[in-house]
Amino acid sequence: MTVQDVLDLIRDKGIKMVDFRIVDVPGRQHHVTVPATHVDEETLRRGLPFDGSSIQGFRGIEESDMVMRPDLDTAFVDPFTKVPTLNLMCDVYEPSGIRYDRDPRFIAQKAEAYLERTGVADRAYFGPELEFFVFDDVRFDTGQNGAFYAVDSEEGIWNSGKSGEANLGYKIRNKSGYFPVAPSDTQQDLRSEIVLALEEAGLPVERHHHEVATAGQAEINFRFDTLTKTADHVLLYKYIVRNVARKYGKVATFMPKPLFGDNGSGMHVHQSLFRGEVPLFYQEGAYASLSETALQYIAGILYHAPAILAFSNASTNSYKRLVPGFEAPVNLVFSQGNRSAAIRVPVAGVTPKAARIEFRTPDSTSNPYLAFAAMLMAGLDGIQKRMDPKALGYGPLDKNIYELSPAEKEGIRSVPGSYSEALAALEADHEFLLAGDVFSEDFIHNWIELKKTSEVEQVAIRPHPYEFYLYFDL
Repeated sequence: MTVQDVLDLIRDKGIKMVDFRIVDVPGRQHHVTVPATHVDEETLRRGLPFDGSSIQGFRGIEESDMVMRPDLDTAFVDPFTKVPTLNLMCDVYEPSGIRYDRDPRFIAQKAEAYLERTGVADRAYFGPELEFFVFDDVRFDTGQNGAFYAVDSEEGIWNSGKSGEANLGYKIRNKSGYFPVAPSDTQQDLRSEIVLALEEAGLPVERHHHEVATAGQAEINFRFDTLTKTADHVLLYKYIVRNVARKYGKVATFMPKPLFGDNGSGMHVHQSLFRGEVPLFYQEGAYASLSETALQYIAGILYHAPAILAFSNASTNSYKRLVPGFEAPVNLVFSQGNRSAAIRVPVAGVTPKAARIEFRTPDSTSNPYLAFAAMLMAGLDGIQKRMDPKALGYGPLDKNIYELSPAEKEGIRSVPGSYSEALAALEADHEFLLAGDVFSEDFIHNWIELKKTSEVEQVAIRPHPYEFYLYFDL
C-alpha cells in the first residue's frame, strides 16, 4: 500500500484512531495510538518516537530514543475496538535513520535479503500451524511462601465427575480430542468466529478443528507466505485468537504445556524454497519427491537443531512438551508422512509447488521473526555445505520411532532436554546465523543473557509444588 492508500482507507472506513505496533525481542507486541486527525503523510513516512529502554531486550535508559516507522502493507482495521482503529506494524529505527539491529523484524528481513544474495533461491515460504488451548478459567501466583497454577475447561476430562450444577457429560478424554463433533467439541462457533476475523483482517484461512488434547485444544491453519509476512501473520493470528476468546468469556494460551498428562501445543513449520516460479524442493521419483536441495536443507536444520531450538522453543515450558509419549517430535531425523520425526515430509497430494518439509519441533513461545530466520539460515548452511542427511545419520527413518527399542534408538540424536541446554547449544553453534550479517554476535549474546537471567535462572531458584510431594517428609 502507498501512503495515499492508507490515508484513503482512514477516510473511507471512518477511522478515528491509528495504532502503531512493534515487537520486542522475546516476541510480545507493544503499541501506541494516535488520533487519525493527527496522522498525515509525514507521520506515515517518518514514524513516531518511543522509549526503547522500556522495551524488553532493546536499549538502556542512557540511549533510549528510538523511532517506529509503519510498514503500510500491514494495515488492517481492528475488529475488537469500539472506536474505529487502523493497526500498522512498524520497523524500528535509530534516531539517525538507520535500522535498529535488535529489531526482530529487521533480522527476518535481513534473512530474506541474504537468501537472494546467495543465489540459491529468491523466496522462502513458511506455513506455521499454531496449536493453542482455550480455557474457561486460569489462576496462578508465586510468592515467597507459596506457588500454584490452575486452569479449567468445561471440556476437561477432570470435570467428568463434577457436581454442584448440571453435568452434561461429553468430556474429552486425554489424547482423544482430534476432530470430535459437538457436543464434545464445544468451541466450533468460537473457532469459526476467529476464522472470520482473520479473513476480514486479510489472512486467508484453510481450516480449523479441535486438536488432540482434552480441554479445548485447537488448531487453525492459515495460508503460507514469505518469511517476514508470515511472522507478521503469526502476531496477527495470536492477537485475534486471544481477543475472540476473551469476547466469549474464555482465555486462550499458546503456552506449550499447560496441562500435565496430555499433549502439548506446538507450531509445526512448513518450509519451501522457490526461484521465481520454480519450486526447488521437488524431484519426481525421488524419496518423498524430495530434491537434493531439499535434502541438504533438511540436513542443515537437523544438524543445527539444538541451536535453533534456543529461538524456536524459547521457554522453559517448551521442554515439558518435548518429552516422549505425547506425540512430541524429539527425534532429530526426517521421514515421509511420519509424525514421530522432527521433520516430516508431507506426501499426500504432493505437486511440485506443494513440495515442502515440516519442522515439527517448534512452538509458539518463539518470536516468529527470529525462529523462521534461524531455520532459513540453518537450511541454507546445509545447502551451501552440501550436507547429506543420510550420511549424517538423520534418516530417512520410516518407522514409529516412539515404539523402537533402546537398541534401535541408538545413534538417533534428540532435541535438548531443557532450555539451558538449548541456550548452551546456541552459544556453541551460531556461526551459521552470522552469515550475511543476518544475526549479530551482540544480538545472540543479548538473547542468551536475557533468557538466562529473566527466565531460566528465575525458574530454577524457585521451589516447585511437586518437590513438596517428593521431599517434604524426608
